[in-house]
Amino acid sequence: MRIHVVDAFTDRPFAGNPAGVCLLEDRDWPADAWMQQVAAEMNHSETAFARRLPAGDGADWEIRWFAPLVETNLCGHATLATAHTLRQERGTVGEVRFRSRFSGILTAHIRKDGSITLDFPAAPGTEAPVPGGLAEALGVKAEAAFRTGALGDLLTVLPDEAAVRGVTPDLDAMAQVTRREGLRGVIITAPAPAPGLAYDFVSRFFSPAEGILEDPVTGSAHTALAPYWSARLGRDELTGLQASARTGFVKTAMHGDRVHLTGHAVTILNGTLHT
Repeated sequence: MRIHVVDAFTDRPFAGNPAGVCLLEDRDWPADAWMQQVAAEMNHSETAFARRLPAGDGADWEIRWFAPLVETNLCGHATLATAHTLRQERGTVGEVRFRSRFSGILTAHIRKDGSITLDFPAAPGTEAPVPGGLAEALGVKAEAAFRTGALGDLLTVLPDEAAVRGVTPDLDAMAQVTRREGLRGVIITAPAPAPGLAYDFVSRFFSPAEGILEDPVTGSAHTALAPYWSARLGRDELTGLQASARTGFVKTAMHGDRVHLTGHAVTILNGTLHT
C-alpha cells in the first residue's frame, strides 16, 4: 500500500507535526498489531489509517490513529494530514466525513487553496488540583490545572510564554504522573506576551507514556485550548502557536460544543509500504 509522510499545521516542509498516512481503499483493516508496528516504524507522534466506506454509510472514510506505543482516541494533525492526502492524491475538495471509533464523526472541509478546517468536539476543562509531582516534572509551578474529560489531558496554565518555552521536563517523572492520574498527556499554555501578534496563546504538549516525548503541534489539544482561551480572552476566533522546536499554528473557532481547527499541510514523502 502507499504511505505518505505529511507535515501538518504548517505551510512549509520540516515544520509543523509529521504524520504517516495510509489509505486502505476498500480493504478490511489490517491486524491491529501490524498497524501498531507501522506506527512504531514511522516513529511519528501518530500514523493514520483510513478505510473507504461504501456509499450510504453516513461517512466517507473510517479513520484510526496509532502512536508509537498505543492506538489513540483522537488525533487532529493526522486527520488533517489524511484530508490533505485525499486532496493531493484524488483532487478531493469540499466536505469529507471521517468515522472514528471513539470520537464520533469528524468532518474536514478541504478548500482549493489547500487550507483545511477540522470540525471536532470541544473539550472544555474542569478546574482540578495540580497532581502531585507535576511541578517537579515540569520544573515550574502551574497557576491552574484543568481536566479535559474524555480527551484525557491535563491543561496546565503557566505564568507567561517564557515559562512555557523554558520548560525542560523530566519525562520519566511526567510519565509516572500521567499513568497514575489516568491521563493521555499534559498541555502547558500561557497567553501571548502582547496583543497584536500573529498568535493569541502558546502551548506545548507532552505524552511520554504513549511514546510521544513532545508532540510538535497537537490538533486535539486545541479542542481544550480553544474553549479555555476563548472564555478567558472573550473571542471565539483565535490563533494558537505551539512552541515546540518545529512550531506550528492552529487557528481555532468555537461553535457551541464544537471547535473548528484550521491549518495547512505539506507532503514530505510518498512511497510504497511493503507488507
